[in-house]
Amino acid sequence: MTKITRQVFTDYGKPLCEETIDAPAPAGTEVLMRVSHCGVCHSDIHLHDGYFDLGGGRKAELAGGRPLPFALGHEIEGAVEALGPDAKGVNVGKRYVVYPWIGCGRCATCESGDEHLCAKPQQIGIQTQGGYATHVLVPHPKYLLEYDPIPRDLAGTYMCSGVTAYSAIAKLGALADRGPALLIGLGGVGIMGFSFLKARSQHKPIVVEIDPKKREHALANGAAAAFDPSDKATRKEIMVASGGGVLGAIDFVGSDKSAALGFGALAKGGKLVVAGLIGGEMPLSVPVLGLKGVSIAGNYVGSLAEAKEMLALVRAGKVAPIPVKTRPLAEANAALDDLRNGRTIGRTVLTA
Repeated sequence: MTKITRQVFTDYGKPLCEETIDAPAPAGTEVLMRVSHCGVCHSDIHLHDGYFDLGGGRKAELAGGRPLPFALGHEIEGAVEALGPDAKGVNVGKRYVVYPWIGCGRCATCESGDEHLCAKPQQIGIQTQGGYATHVLVPHPKYLLEYDPIPRDLAGTYMCSGVTAYSAIAKLGALADRGPALLIGLGGVGIMGFSFLKARSQHKPIVVEIDPKKREHALANGAAAAFDPSDKATRKEIMVASGGGVLGAIDFVGSDKSAALGFGALAKGGKLVVAGLIGGEMPLSVPVLGLKGVSIAGNYVGSLAEAKEMLALVRAGKVAPIPVKTRPLAEANAALDDLRNGRTIGRTVLTA
């Protein structure tokens, strides 16, 4: 019988530990994947902690809703190892990335194509066992997407940071064509957004990032300007660099300060898209929404259709790759610690 070796937590906030279990035999439309690569995401930190910080001393509890011990990991690349009797359209041995944002499949939201927003999600690495493992069970072949010629170590990262960044930029719509957009945060998702925006718009993006090395990376790769959010003059400098304010801003951090900076930098008719999840509360003067005609939109990952569109763009060579560092699966704890403490540039990918 096939064995699964995985890094799991047995309680929220506790260090991951290794365990070996029997692999389930795929039933119905299920597919057993042999995992080769799995990205380490900020969402993994929140899930491991068991909460999101909502600000004001409030927390969104995430403890519960998944079996313990639990394996994190939703940016998965690997090969098909076994198929259920009703799994059609994929071949044993062929490599795919896994779209993990799976819904119940029966509600109106899922039927509309937005199953990533389903109220009863069954997302891999979130509610069901994830890719910090040698194997993972996928409920249907439709969630397996071809990715060649994208490098294997990079491919899985597009299923979270990639589709999130792509969906966030898509929400700007035509605003991205009317002037430079503001990108706040160049972590794993933000640096993907930087690449997608350059492919999407003729205007060079303006970047806000706390890490000077990441600011240097952005400037060397085509940013119009890069500012330090801790500098009190940053908002004024953004207004100067954009000619009076931006029409599109994307907050890839999701803190009270980053969202306030993005909202304050909007010109009339502008739009702030919040894609980060660090946490906090942003005070808001409600009349400003009407007086300036501005709007705020949230972005949670992206749909299966958006994932396919995004991969087509990447496979065509129109998006610059992000930096990737691989580490053995056994170093999952260290990889999470490095991400938590801001020591990761681009994406860390675990190899099984």
